[in-house]
Amino acid sequence: MGSEVRVRFAPSPTGHLHIGGARSALFNYLFAKSQGGQFILRIEDTDQARNVEHAKEKLLDSLKWLGIQWDESIDVGGEYGPYSCMERMDIYQTYIEQLLAEGKAYYCYMTEEELEAEREEQRSRGETPKYSGRDRDLTEEQRQQYEAKGLKPVVRFRVPEGQVIKIDDAIRGEVSFESDGIGDFVIARKDGVPMYNFAVTVDDHLMKISHVIRGEEHLSNTPLQVLLYKAFGWEVPRFAHASLILNADRQKMSKRDESIIQFVEQYKELGYKSEALVNFLALLGWSPGGEEEIFTMAELEEMFSLERVSKAPAVFDTDKLAWMNNQYIKQADIEEVVDLTLPHLMKAGKLPEHLNDEQREWAKSLIELYQEQLQYGAEIVELTELFFKTEIEYNEDARVVLNEEQVPDVLAHFVKELHQLEEFTAQGVKQAIKATQKATGHKGKKLFMPIRVATTGLTHGRDLPESISLLGKEVVLARLKQLLA
Repeated sequence: MGSEVRVRFAPSPTGHLHIGGARSALFNYLFAKSQGGQFILRIEDTDQARNVEHAKEKLLDSLKWLGIQWDESIDVGGEYGPYSCMERMDIYQTYIEQLLAEGKAYYCYMTEEELEAEREEQRSRGETPKYSGRDRDLTEEQRQQYEAKGLKPVVRFRVPEGQVIKIDDAIRGEVSFESDGIGDFVIARKDGVPMYNFAVTVDDHLMKISHVIRGEEHLSNTPLQVLLYKAFGWEVPRFAHASLILNADRQKMSKRDESIIQFVEQYKELGYKSEALVNFLALLGWSPGGEEEIFTMAELEEMFSLERVSKAPAVFDTDKLAWMNNQYIKQADIEEVVDLTLPHLMKAGKLPEHLNDEQREWAKSLIELYQEQLQYGAEIVELTELFFKTEIEYNEDARVVLNEEQVPDVLAHFVKELHQLEEFTAQGVKQAIKATQKATGHKGKKLFMPIRVATTGLTHGRDLPESISLLGKEVVLARLKQLLA
């Protein structure tokens, strides 16, 4: 196999890229980069019933959006292709026939009903269900009888008895399994399509994969794959199983978990920055050591190592991700933030789909006002609601402020000052507030709070002169006059 590092990510095209899959892809990619190795993307599409149309393209798009680049795959080729399992059928067939010829695999004619009855009986005895081995040693005559009945066989691997399968896991240390607890497993279905464990072993060997880095849920597949490597006399790659990702309640994340957004595409649609998601995923189970938490992809590529991947489960902290994304948005160029947020304001019907120059300038200033506190693009709709309302409702807190005795005096003077403004800009509004302070003698909260509440309906918010100028002269004067009346 040599010393070259070659790793792979092999998703099934059964839907969108899940956050757990994205982390596996990222860990493989970062390890390859840190070692000067190759990262291969292979499509694991043998489970035909679960494959979804266009899922392949969506997977590739999500990985590209994250900034994960592969050296070999279905779209770029490479010398170890094809990179999609269903295009490798003849390759698998050769190896299945080899195992059958060597007596390391055999045909099994048991029906689904018979297998279920067998499992039921084992459960009733309190045993862990596994295949009994009924067809392990069929004679040619017995085989012909089954064939005559029209039964189609699966191919099962003959698991050697009494063996301990030891795995030197780069993350978990030594893990061992008893072969007697496994049972002869199916390596090819009745239609000849290989099962996952068989296809993945053959592919990893032929593609010269040196390290298999994946989630802990694959640990139970590993002894089956190691048995296949040994049956062929192939070198076993180095396995590394990263811990599970738990939700905030420290429960295993399930596809039905409503508390977490599960798919990469959804983060893209919500207006998260891909660099923030990558940064966050890298820290789910890997630690760079030290206090620093914000890293670019280039820094991660240099620092990543399997030694610093934890055995302990990682907790997916949604608030932490929002905080991290906010760090990236704060540092971003305003035009980028506009691209992230504008589609959401349009989709919510707040802005027309085609903006003229003046409307775009206004929208840009509005978005810039909220850039500091924005956690993700879609949040802009909720944050800027007051700028798109014709009527405002004053809540309990607002009414308390508006009932203070100095308020009519402050607002009346403020209206007078606004009328005199030649240009309704933030600078002009600032001058009007100053002039109101001078005329009334009220300052601080006594001055600012009534003006803020009367114009925006809120007791706190972003920069006041900026907010008032963006609301526009007509809206602001109408609100103030209505209150004074």
